[in-house]
Amino acid sequence: MPNRLLLNAAGSDRLRGLVAGSAMTRQVVRRFVAGEENDEVVAVARRLTAAGMHVTIDHLGEDTTTLSQAEGVRDTYRALLASLGRAGLAASAEASVKLSALGGSLPVDGRDHAYRLTRDICAAAAAAGCAVTIDMEDHSTVDTTLAVLHDLRAEFPWVGVALQACLHRTVSDCRDLAYAGSRVRLVKGAYAEPASVAHVRSRQVDDAFEHCLRVLMAGDGYPMVATHDPRLVDSAIRLARDNGRGAGDFEFQMLYGIRANEQARLAGEGHRMRVYLPYGHDWYGYFTRRLAEKPANLLLLARSFAPGAAN
Repeated sequence: MPNRLLLNAAGSDRLRGLVAGSAMTRQVVRRFVAGEENDEVVAVARRLTAAGMHVTIDHLGEDTTTLSQAEGVRDTYRALLASLGRAGLAASAEASVKLSALGGSLPVDGRDHAYRLTRDICAAAAAAGCAVTIDMEDHSTVDTTLAVLHDLRAEFPWVGVALQACLHRTVSDCRDLAYAGSRVRLVKGAYAEPASVAHVRSRQVDDAFEHCLRVLMAGDGYPMVATHDPRLVDSAIRLARDNGRGAGDFEFQMLYGIRANEQARLAGEGHRMRVYLPYGHDWYGYFTRRLAEKPANLLLLARSFAPGAAN
C-alpha cells in the first residue's frame, strides 16, 4: 500500500520547496517527470522513439476550478501536439487527457465544457497525426467519461479510453468497448474506492485485471495493457498469442522511470511498448505518489540531500 505519510507530504508546501530548490533532487525528479516545458518532453519523446518506443504524454496541472484554467489546459495540449508534429514524432505519440482538467468538474455545464475542449484537442491531434486517450478518474466519473467518449468517437473513432480493472463494473465496460477500432487502456486503478464499487484486495484486483484482459484480447478492439506486474505482462503475451494477435494488435504501457529495462526488453522482442510521459510545472504531487509506491525510491531522494550533494 502507498505510504500515507508520503501521500500527505504531497500537500506540503515546505517539502515541495525543499525538493524543487535542490539541483540534486531535481535530478531525481527527472527520473520520473519528463520536464516542465514542451521542448523538454518532446526531447525525451525523441530519445525514446529513437530507441524503438512509443509515448503517451500527460500534462500535469493543478486542480481546474475555472473555465479559463480549463481552456489554458486545452491550449497547452494544442501547442504540445503541434510541437510533436513539427518534430516528426506524431506517428509514435499520443496525448493523455483528464476530463477534470478540461472543465469536467466545473459545477455548471462541466460535461459540455469537457466535451468541447477535448474535441478541440482531438482536432489538433488529427491535424498533427497523433492520437488521444482519455484517462479514467474515480468511479463517480465513469459514466460521464464514457458518454463523452461516445460523442467524440462519432467524429474521431480512434480516441482511446482508460478503464480501471479494480471497479466491479469494468468487465462489462470492456465487453461494451471491445469492438473494431476501439482503443482501450486497461489499468489496475489508482484511486481509493469503496468496497461497494471496487475490489480492495490486491489479489482480487489482479484477478479482475486478468478477467478484463481476456475479454479485451478476445474482442475486436485494440488493448493497451498498462501494468508493470511481470505476471500480468506474461498473461497478456499468452492471451494475445492464444487469440491470434500479432505484435501490432495490442501494446504495453508503462510509466516513465519505472522498470526501464523491462520496457527495453519488451520493445526489443518486437512488442509495441508505449511509455507514459508526465510533464509540467505541477509535478510535485505526481512525484510524491511515485515515491510512495516504491519505498526504494526514497533512498534516491535521501541521497540527494546528503552532505556534499550539489545544490
